[in-house]
Amino acid sequence: MTTSSARENGPHQMTLRTNQPPWLDTVGITDEVHALSAWWARPQRLRRAVTAYQRLLAVTPACIAYAFTLFVTWWTLRGASDLVGRRLILSASTNLKNMQRDPIQVLLASAFWTEGGGFPWGDIVMLLTLMALAERWLGSLRWILVVAIGHIGATLITVVGISHAVQKDLIPFRVTVASDVGPSYGISTMLAVLAFRLRGYPRLLWATGLLLWYGYGVWNGRTFTDYGHFSALIIGFAVGGIAVLISRRLLAWRESSARRATEKAAVTLLPDRVETAPVALQEPDGRLDHAGGDRA
Repeated sequence: MTTSSARENGPHQMTLRTNQPPWLDTVGITDEVHALSAWWARPQRLRRAVTAYQRLLAVTPACIAYAFTLFVTWWTLRGASDLVGRRLILSASTNLKNMQRDPIQVLLASAFWTEGGGFPWGDIVMLLTLMALAERWLGSLRWILVVAIGHIGATLITVVGISHAVQKDLIPFRVTVASDVGPSYGISTMLAVLAFRLRGYPRLLWATGLLLWYGYGVWNGRTFTDYGHFSALIIGFAVGGIAVLISRRLLAWRESSARRATEKAAVTLLPDRVETAPVALQEPDGRLDHAGGDRA
């Protein structure tokens, strides 16, 4: 994606034009840097930047809705007392106790609450920047599916790990009722998936950087949330790799089907019989064989 029209229309439109799965629509860092340099050299940068960002938000409804929901839940906690806010967070937490009692409800609710009391700047900025770019690339439905897989998958892995650790007396029992909310698992999964948006060495560098960052979190913090983030990252790499593999096979099948259809159409257009000259009758037919024999 190097032309200005492609950049303005976005990767989703490019995917529609080339009839290619979005998972195979990759970008090169060198091309993007050259395009950005050309964009920067043109006048009215601020106006064009605002316009480009408006176009980005226009095709990312899931990220906008997610960010707005986080704002609403933060505002709700802001207006509630400390006791009520604590109860709300605990009721939505994906701890072991809640997962045993009502797993579906807490799996859904936990993704839309943030803990800490302050405004969730980090999550909202992430949703309206990198996550928005990911949604424009994949489309809203795929973006939602990837985030949901990461959130649910990492939560289940964490809960199973907590249950095993409690049974083995490796961690205190109070961990089973600890608070655990936020969109970080889904965001971590999508960050891993974004590696497949790049091609070449930048993909390897992005993936390596994420592994080092999240691995350091596990080594330094060693909380169940840190393990959950690392699990979400691995899930993202797995989802992206499987999606790319399936997309390549699907594209190959489409091309093969189109080629067979073209060959079949070409065969159908060929004449099914060869025209030959009329053959004269060999048997006599009476007086009709003689000129004028049919006249009195």
